[in-house]
Amino acid sequence: MADDQLPDDNPVTIDVPHGHIADVITHLEMCNRPDITIPESALKIVKWPKPEPEEYLKLFRAVGERWLWLSRLLMNREELISVLHADRNEVFQICSENNPVGLLELDFKQTGQCEIGFFGLIPDYNGKGYGKWLMAEALNRAWRPEIKRVWLHTCTLDSPFALSFYRKAGFKAFKREMSMGPDPRSRGLLPKTAGPHIPQIS
Repeated sequence: MADDQLPDDNPVTIDVPHGHIADVITHLEMCNRPDITIPESALKIVKWPKPEPEEYLKLFRAVGERWLWLSRLLMNREELISVLHADRNEVFQICSENNPVGLLELDFKQTGQCEIGFFGLIPDYNGKGYGKWLMAEALNRAWRPEIKRVWLHTCTLDSPFALSFYRKAGFKAFKREMSMGPDPRSRGLLPKTAGPHIPQIS
């Protein structure tokens, strides 16, 4: 629906077909490097050059299944390799001792910009303060001399604390959009237990 078709005062309600999900995506940006202090952490961040797709997807699922992360599951192996092995895409494992417990990706393909593409920890490590440490590490790596803007996005399928967390980190919202598509659980791309906060309607 075009902007000029939207009513000025009345909300618009659109039915979401059974077997589909809809979400609101908020894009946020940071246009000046903040003061970055990296707190002490029991975790460590390890660069993961040219990850094998199978190992990458195992960690991607472990981190993102709770929030219905889908985009990388839709790629075939060759497409995924082309993204993961691109020169200006940097992938990191977050490790507890030698065990991967989180994922960070920084995308520098746009000149002067860095997108924090994926940012998260497995469920056992959420809510324990590690997010602040990981964001400090991410920003420290994203803000290079040539970078003028760091940005990311979150959506209503994500943790209910994600948007406020990013805003507290210094990001400001600049765009909002809606998305609708087949529920990945109904297509077998994710198990029925994924995204328990989003009920399936089939």
